[in-house]
Amino acid sequence: MSLSTYRQEQRADQAATAEQRRLDAAATEERRAERRRAEDERAARLREQARTDHDADRAARRQRRQERAERWSAALTPENIYRRGTLGLVASSGLASLPAQVLHFVSISPMLLPLPLALEGAAWVMAAAVAYADARGLPGWVRWMLRGLVVACAAFAAHINYGYGLSLEGPHGLSHQDASTVGAGLAAVTILGPAVFEIRQWVSTIAAATGSPDERDRRRHAARRRRHHRKVLRVANRLVSAAPFGALPAEDAWGRAWGIVHGCEEPSMTPDLHRQAVASAERMRTAQQPPTPAKNAKKTSESAVNRSTAELEESTPAALAPVEVAPTPTAQEPAPVVASIDRPVKVVAAAESRPRRATGRVPRSARAPRPQRTPEQLLDEARSATADWPAEELTAEGIRKAVRTSPQKARGLRETLRAERSAAVESPAAE
Repeated sequence: MSLSTYRQEQRADQAATAEQRRLDAAATEERRAERRRAEDERAARLREQARTDHDADRAARRQRRQERAERWSAALTPENIYRRGTLGLVASSGLASLPAQVLHFVSISPMLLPLPLALEGAAWVMAAAVAYADARGLPGWVRWMLRGLVVACAAFAAHINYGYGLSLEGPHGLSHQDASTVGAGLAAVTILGPAVFEIRQWVSTIAAATGSPDERDRRRHAARRRRHHRKVLRVANRLVSAAPFGALPAEDAWGRAWGIVHGCEEPSMTPDLHRQAVASAERMRTAQQPPTPAKNAKKTSESAVNRSTAELEESTPAALAPVEVAPTPTAQEPAPVVASIDRPVKVVAAAESRPRRATGRVPRSARAPRPQRTPEQLLDEARSATADWPAEELTAEGIRKAVRTSPQKARGLRETLRAERSAAVESPAAE
């Protein structure tokens, strides 16, 4: 091998070594950058996780504070404070009064130790019995008997405690005034516990009986109903007692009793009220008719007809019977004064062409039963009745009177008939 060839190979080896070193350095730098990116990403994830944990902890603390506030608000309502405060006063009363009774009886004889426990326990058992009687709705004399036993036990225990307080005057170095104060305090505490418990029970019973405003209004309404309609109440009670238990509701019994007593299916209406309604409607009809001469009777009858209740258009009126006024004595033939007093001038109505219909509402019990007609039958009757009617007289009030139906159904029939006539007019024009 020549020298030049050797040097070329050496240079090639050096170049390869340098390239390899460069590649190794680039790979090392790339690994270092990759490792740095991974560390940055992990640090970012840790920071995000820490931020999320902090937000979750803060939300949990906020939720706990809110729940604690709700618990406090629920616990500090006037009702809970009153109930728990009463129980606290009762417990304090028992702890203050029982030791004095124990010391009083034990000083007499150790064998009397169960006596104060039985005396104090009897008062509280009777007080609890009063609450049980209120909950079960027992008669009033039972509750007053239990209250009497509570007063007797509490009064005897207060007497014992007052005597024990007076006994502390000499041996314990108390003056007479201090001993009297101690005795009065022990006696007051002994009576305070049962009294506060009884007041609590009394307030709870009144609150339960009072209920919500709707319940109060319902009770007042029931009381007024019983006071105003005693006959109906007696019949309703007999109907309920005659039926099986729970088979006849109170309202159904009241409706039946109202129909039996007053003959009207609609509660609140009586024959007297119906008569008053008819008389009022008659007076109103008479007052609405202006006095006009006989020659304008036809015009008056047309203007005095009531407007239709089924629509705002004026329905076809029926002519009213004319009213004739009896002639009065003239100046040429003076009438005697006595005769004019004995026979006053009267307004005589002419004979009507048809019987007058009763004004006002007729009770359901006095109405004749009518068969129920289907819509198709009503439409056929309306077609037959209005076949020769002009278009301007095709009103809901006229249809209602012709087929004797309700204003709502008459309006529907009017629209149907008008649509049929419109369709009949348009079809020839289209042909």
